[in-house]
Amino acid sequence: MPKIDYQKLEKQLSFEKRNCWETWDEKETKKAMDFSEGYKKFLNEAKTEREAVVTGVKMAEQNGFKNLNSYKKLKAGDKVYSVNENRNLILAIIGKKFLHDGFKLIMSHIDVPHLDLKVNPLYEDENIAFFKSHYYGGIKKYHWPTIPLSLHGVVVLANGEKIEIKIGEKESDPVFMITDLLPHLAKQQAKKTLDEAISGEELNILVGSLPVKDEKIKGKVKLAVLKYLHDEYGMTAEDFFSADLQVAPNSKARDLGFDRAMIAAYGQDDRVCAYTSMAALFESKTSDQTQICLWVDREEIGSEGNTGAQSIFIENFVGDLLELTSGKSSMREVFKIFAKSHGLSSDVTAGLDPDYKSVHDPMNVAKLGYGVAIEKFTGHRGKSSTSEASAEYVQKIRKILNNNDVIWQTAGLGKVDEGGGGTIAMYMAKRNMNIIDIGVALFNMHAPMEISSKADVYSAYLAYKAFYKE
Repeated sequence: MPKIDYQKLEKQLSFEKRNCWETWDEKETKKAMDFSEGYKKFLNEAKTEREAVVTGVKMAEQNGFKNLNSYKKLKAGDKVYSVNENRNLILAIIGKKFLHDGFKLIMSHIDVPHLDLKVNPLYEDENIAFFKSHYYGGIKKYHWPTIPLSLHGVVVLANGEKIEIKIGEKESDPVFMITDLLPHLAKQQAKKTLDEAISGEELNILVGSLPVKDEKIKGKVKLAVLKYLHDEYGMTAEDFFSADLQVAPNSKARDLGFDRAMIAAYGQDDRVCAYTSMAALFESKTSDQTQICLWVDREEIGSEGNTGAQSIFIENFVGDLLELTSGKSSMREVFKIFAKSHGLSSDVTAGLDPDYKSVHDPMNVAKLGYGVAIEKFTGHRGKSSTSEASAEYVQKIRKILNNNDVIWQTAGLGKVDEGGGGTIAMYMAKRNMNIIDIGVALFNMHAPMEISSKADVYSAYLAYKAFYKE
């Protein structure tokens, strides 16, 4: 009986995560570092959902995509986009077989945890003016005091004029801030849990302190702020009710570490996957199947509303493509097309932070720098609210990545009883579509500054490009 080479056998049978930096040569490493420069620029320009869509449309048009409304008929190779309610962007490259064999979809979300202004936000207390806020998504409230904030959004005036506002991003702009209690007087505050230390009603944003000079006016500073908003933007207090205004950290995306191999930035969940999936589509050639890149809104609060993944704007877009390629369309045909289609839910996952190992299963967690992360299923504890890809579909994705030499790793969101989380995959699965989660691992998820590895960002781009190609 021949002697068994167990080292060779272990290499053949085992599955080990591979570190991208240790695997790539200098040329590939440089590509990864260079790729992130465009990504950082995108993050700096897209602090809100609306800004992401505006930036995405500009990028799409620079890469030959045209508004779907400009077409009366579509042919193979046409590059189209459509915008829904200023918060969704869908791009498609029409395939040679149009939609007969379904389509290939990569879907990500462009909303991020942030602070919205309340509909009646402005008030004055002790001669200081504040905006009241309402947090959006799963934030740790104690993250938000004492950091400089910028104001973004639109206001629709009583006469219908839409005004865009962006204050705090330029060096010459003022910034805004939520205050906190000095440690000398924080004895009682320090006894509270982290979740209770700062309440939602205490996330009030300091916006002014200079009063108007009129003793008959009670709210002198409040009126001064209103006067500024009216002089600059034509606003009155009532116009806040027809406004979409939010605050974001005014920090820029920055390289992290002596080696510059990581990125610290706001909004990487999930704009990292939005950017990389769009960049992959830009590099794609016309294939048999139509290729679609979809950016959705409202994922952080359950994908509700007419801009979330549960909205039928997705079906409407596919129906429009069907009509412009075949001359006819019906919802029955649209749903049959979904059933023949394949998709990726490109969303982020938790990376194994050495300081917080206890919440993870080390065998089933993504590591920063080890490539794009694939999650077979998401959900909570006993797989509640789970979208789980079939064994057959997982094999299909594995094969695509392996055939294209993409470094990838398996992932899961924490130990079974620690919590969990869901993604937009479940909503496409409800449309009878094969779909799986594949994205980038992060540290500091949902914090004002999240951390990614440039290796994983580039690996995600390569994975999405391979998916479109196969």
